[in-house]
Amino acid sequence: MNKKFTRLLPQQNDFTPVLLMLVFFTISGCKDLHPASKPRIVEKPAEMDANVTDNIQSVLQYAEENNGKINDSVKLFSLHTVAEFYKHNDYKNIWSKDEHWLPLADSLNEFIKHSESYGLFPNDYHFKELQTLKGRLDGDSTAKTDANLWTKADLMLTDGFILLTKHLKKGRLQPDSITIAADTLLTDNFSIKNLKNALENNRLTAILDSLEPTIKSYRDLKNGIPAFLDSMDRRIYTYVSYPYKDSLGFVKNLQRRLFESGYIGFINKLPDSLQLANGIKKFQKAKGIKADALITIPMIRNLNTSDAERFKRIAITLDRYKQLPEKMPVKYIWVNLPGYYLQVWDNDTVAMYSKVIVGKPTTRTPALNSRITDMVTYPKWTIPNSIIKKDILPALKRDPGYLARKGFSLLDGKGEVVNPYTITWAKYSKGIPYKIQQGSGDDNALGIFKFNFNNPYSVYLHDTNQRYLFKNASRALSHGCVRVQEWEKLAFYIARNDSLSLAAGDSLSYNSDSIKTWLASKERKRIVVKDRLPIFIRYFTCECKDGKIIFYDDIYGEDKSLREKYFAAKN
Repeated sequence: MNKKFTRLLPQQNDFTPVLLMLVFFTISGCKDLHPASKPRIVEKPAEMDANVTDNIQSVLQYAEENNGKINDSVKLFSLHTVAEFYKHNDYKNIWSKDEHWLPLADSLNEFIKHSESYGLFPNDYHFKELQTLKGRLDGDSTAKTDANLWTKADLMLTDGFILLTKHLKKGRLQPDSITIAADTLLTDNFSIKNLKNALENNRLTAILDSLEPTIKSYRDLKNGIPAFLDSMDRRIYTYVSYPYKDSLGFVKNLQRRLFESGYIGFINKLPDSLQLANGIKKFQKAKGIKADALITIPMIRNLNTSDAERFKRIAITLDRYKQLPEKMPVKYIWVNLPGYYLQVWDNDTVAMYSKVIVGKPTTRTPALNSRITDMVTYPKWTIPNSIIKKDILPALKRDPGYLARKGFSLLDGKGEVVNPYTITWAKYSKGIPYKIQQGSGDDNALGIFKFNFNNPYSVYLHDTNQRYLFKNASRALSHGCVRVQEWEKLAFYIARNDSLSLAAGDSLSYNSDSIKTWLASKERKRIVVKDRLPIFIRYFTCECKDGKIIFYDDIYGEDKSLREKYFAAKN
């Protein structure tokens, strides 16, 4: 042999580790091969179900050892529940019989196909894989005899059904501090019970529909989805995340998004600052907004507004409804922060409506559940420490006379008035050991009426001395409390409700007329509410009006955060 080539070959002893490695990887590869990797042809249809049953057990065992994967492209999302169900069903297939789909399988395939009408994403329930598999099993006589394909189909349909029950009942969002309750978390038994119910009664759609919230505004929003989908532009545009952590990645995404709509003419190289600015200006002109080329949160929000992104906001809002108590009260106050409104709901009917002013993005109004405990005519305003620290303390350091000009009093721990000129304000930076209070009157920041309810944020509903602000379209202007334009109607509704709810032999210390009297005499009065009306303050950025879905500004960026956490990859 040519010595030149001989030198390129390993010596005899060098083969040993190579062979050992080959043997090792071969054995490892065999161990990792999933049991449904090769066709398992069954000649007689009557023998198919027994083969599928045998297969299901081995595939589930493989999935448990491989993080839910049943092959390279399919992962069971609810593996534990799926395995638990099949274990108690003796691993029998449930969606087919003797190489034919059962009617319930057809129903589930159709439900998944049209699950967008529920604010869901079909591919979350193996839609693409199931469609491909169904096409093979229906159209290929050889594939129809493969037990492995029927096994995959059965497992994916079961997994899809189980995930549907969870998403329809509780949504995809993690519970927050106001939604954690005994019925928040779903057990395996919940999904298995619904699956058994569907199988035993041959009713799938009705059972899945029964899991949804019954609140009217949820039903209205859901009923508006078909019209939205009919006119939906399904093009997927690049989503631009802002604020950004990676400036280069941000510029690339921004360029690509502008390119997709024709505002920048190239994508093969990065734009210079002038080219990027011109692209932004073209976009701004097309949208009828000031063409200043400034990159701001509203500008990026506008750029990200597409039908695909709007659908994600619909999905988020439907999931927010699923975080409400399963059984809502007959009567309750509803405040929607992005909608800037308050409603009183009474037996599924809006009994009262009012515009509201809510917290600024820097001083957000919190979402919460509570009950109205009392109302106050001509209230005093004890200024929160956050406002003292941010606004009042700097002013006092400049001029102690600031308090008198604003009509504020400085009070010590005993409630006695303190002269602000006797205090060395320069020594305070994080707060002060005093209360600052504004006396009652028409100029009080709370206006002439206040509604109290227990909450850890010290927020409440109230009138305002700046009623002209209700004319603004955007009303995220307060320090966190909710200013109510129609506060008088709300007060009278609560008074009337208290009267109607009065038990026989019981008495009430007030009514609508007494409220009018106290207001006319400018008397400060605390009114204890007997039938404490529930209040829900929520953040819902879309709803359906007259059959059409309308969208509100994401004023606090909460939808953006949820979109990026839970819905970024969905389409």
